[in-house]
Amino acid sequence: MNRAREPLKLKPNLKQLIAPAAVGLILFLLFQVFPWANPDDTEMASPDIISKEQARQAASRFAQEHLQFAAADTDEALVTYQSKSELYGYLAKEKRLSEYNKTYEAKYPYDVYRVRFSEPGGDALNVDVHMQNSGIVGFSYDYARSSFDRIELNKGEIQRQMLLVVEDGMTLAEKQALAEPWLQRAGYDLSNLELVTKEGEPRLKYVDPESRIGDSRLEHRFTFEQGKLRSYEPSFSVPAAHSAYVNKQTQDATLLTLAGYGLFTLILGILAIVYSVKTRAYTSFKRGLFLSALLFVIQMLNTYNLIPVFKSEGMSQTGVLGMMIFYAVYSLVFSALLYFSLVGGSGLWHKEDGLNPWPRAKEPGYGHYVLDSMKLGYMWAFILLGVQSVIFIGLGLTLNTWSTTDATQSPYNMLYPWLFPLMAWLAGISEEAVYRLFGIKMVKKIVRNTFVASLITSLIWALGHTLYPIYPVISRPIELVIIGLLFSYIFLKYGYLAAMFSHVIFNSILMGISLIMLKDAANLLTGAFYMVLPAIVAYAIYRFNPTKKEKPYVTTPPHEVH
Repeated sequence: MNRAREPLKLKPNLKQLIAPAAVGLILFLLFQVFPWANPDDTEMASPDIISKEQARQAASRFAQEHLQFAAADTDEALVTYQSKSELYGYLAKEKRLSEYNKTYEAKYPYDVYRVRFSEPGGDALNVDVHMQNSGIVGFSYDYARSSFDRIELNKGEIQRQMLLVVEDGMTLAEKQALAEPWLQRAGYDLSNLELVTKEGEPRLKYVDPESRIGDSRLEHRFTFEQGKLRSYEPSFSVPAAHSAYVNKQTQDATLLTLAGYGLFTLILGILAIVYSVKTRAYTSFKRGLFLSALLFVIQMLNTYNLIPVFKSEGMSQTGVLGMMIFYAVYSLVFSALLYFSLVGGSGLWHKEDGLNPWPRAKEPGYGHYVLDSMKLGYMWAFILLGVQSVIFIGLGLTLNTWSTTDATQSPYNMLYPWLFPLMAWLAGISEEAVYRLFGIKMVKKIVRNTFVASLITSLIWALGHTLYPIYPVISRPIELVIIGLLFSYIFLKYGYLAAMFSHVIFNSILMGISLIMLKDAANLLTGAFYMVLPAIVAYAIYRFNPTKKEKPYVTTPPHEVH
């Protein structure tokens, strides 16, 4: 890290990093990208996916021919990606994904396109379409004045009684009369199915005793509302023990996120405001405004990009507007956290150690400094990707770590998937400022040890990622504490820009790969573009900060205000 009031000079030692960077990149490609290195990862090894328009057409034909739903004859249907994450997770945990894909996936997929047709009065029909063969997987009605979804939030006897009321007193025979034609249409011999539901119980469920994988069995589930069939869904069950495990893990993750990440990040934010004021003679409140504004814009673009997710849950225009307002307030708070972390962090390092972790644009050598920081960023990003791959292998062997799907974060559910990798810049800019630039120095004032301070801030940062669908939930903190310590090393050795570029490039590669996996030319080019965007940005800064135009550096120390 550079000394304050001295010309900028970065010694990247790129030659020493080439070999570990190459090894890291190879490990990443072998274990996280190439499908033959991880055959159970169907997201990587999936065949060609149909377009959303093809899914809409298939759903429209089905809705008109079999359900006589007039509103299905429209081009304005909402098409989103939906996933049975618990089923996928169970199969992943038990290492049965390959078996399931070969035997059952073609007819009973865990990933589908959900096509939602809406009528002017608010009623809607959801049709689930297979993402590879266009087959119809299931359907459900969503009535405007229905209380069905709210009732299902209840449990036990209360839920049972309320569902029976909604069904309008239907007998078991009446339910069977509505359900059996759908089973016959699907090619089932009713004598081969086991009826599980009894008289006086809500819903209707049949089990196919011949179709099972592990402790999961094929079920045909029907629901009813006001004497009519509401939904039909054939799907494999999720064992109760697995569901209980996931629920407990999610509760633990929520607690870790709120107490370990949220609380301590709030404390860091308050301290950042305090030390921005206390070190004002060594910093500037004009700094950080651009980056904070950029973070706000990226966060709002990401929220806007997720509107299909909100609408797929039946949210009205008013509800969507409310979500946008909520995230606008949240983004303002987070932007303020970034701003004061930048101001207070640079002030603390300057005042107490005489160091310059975040140089100004007009300092001598700034253009070359940014360019070298970017080069370091790529080298370290490749190393970090390799380290992450090794960590994943280790976690799999020791903790039997597994992951599942999350439709809310899928590029398939974004208005503009090409905006998704911008989140790499949001994470890199903000997290390196909060947890490295400000966090390490602030915590070191308390613990008096750089490594311990780096460990604590890395742990706080890592706990903010526990709600990702990776289990056991302790897996992600273990991974990210190690990654966080490496980011801390990069920051302490080279400064904020090198750590920021490393983080941005690391995430850009991962997010770019997710776009490339969508398997169309536009997203492939977009994914590749985002991977090289940090280099483009750094080179542009370098070109606009040529040495001959840089101002002489003023070495007079600032006057300290007491």
